[in-house]
Amino acid sequence: MIIFVANIPFKSHKKDLEDLFKQYGTISRAYIIYDKVRRRSKGYGFVEMPNEEEAKEAMEKLNGFELNDKKLVVTESTSAKNHSSPDVTDNE
Repeated sequence: MIIFVANIPFKSHKKDLEDLFKQYGTISRAYIIYDKVRRRSKGYGFVEMPNEEEAKEAMEKLNGFELNDKKLVVTESTSAKNHSSPDVTDNE
């Protein structure tokens, strides 16, 4: 399942997402979308979890979770094309 995560603090990195979500199960991939021109986070990203039950628990527990004074918005991704955006980076 692909999980959409919004309201991510701009200074957060993919490891921050991995650390949060791995508490609930296996993660295939986590990434934050970056603005290539401004070279900073756009404030949202995606987490892929292969087990649907684990993903649902993570969404339930982490929606509204406060990360560096910002409340995350965590929902199931509604568009598979989002996770293949050219603005995706895994090296942050």
